[in-house]
Amino acid sequence: MGNTSSMLTQYDIEEVQQHCNNAFSQQEIVSLYERFCQLDRNGGGFVSGEEFLSVPEFAVNPLSQRLLRMLDGLNFKEFVAFLSAFSPRATVQQKIEFIFKVYDSDGNGKVIFNDMLDVLHDLTGQFISEQQREVDLILEMPLFTDCKQVLTKVLEEAGYNKESLLVMSDFVKILGSSGLKMEVEVPVD
Repeated sequence: MGNTSSMLTQYDIEEVQQHCNNAFSQQEIVSLYERFCQLDRNGGGFVSGEEFLSVPEFAVNPLSQRLLRMLDGLNFKEFVAFLSAFSPRATVQQKIEFIFKVYDSDGNGKVIFNDMLDVLHDLTGQFISEQQREVDLILEMPLFTDCKQVLTKVLEEAGYNKESLLVMSDFVKILGSSGLKMEVEVPVD
């Protein structure tokens, strides 16, 4: 399985399926392997950040640089494990763990205000759009002129403040009953 020019054996498929907690069917794993081989242009068995950026949908994702830190140099088994958070069969816990890793860019198991602010900036740009400000005025909501104010308000509503240090259990508490949807369909031939 290290060299992408080889085909997957039944054993390989079952091993990958077990590694990703059965988030994908055997057919989906074969399709993912084919896609992995397309991305792995040099056939080394690993996909580089540059190869991931060759996917237009990934390259334009506002979180692509943050995700690259999680993706760069993955082998096929790690690639499938990464994608498993987007499977309809993934548990809410798996999805929340993925989201937490996106926010926890230094991997220390803690998310601080600036980590959340960085993600918010990645997603929205430096400023909230004029259109959003107009909506705030029409709905007679307080005018949030920057992301810091928005994030501070969201944290306060969730029972936290700017000084709070969030860990995985906080993310579970906040997102656990949210009906979180993060799903992609794996095309199967």
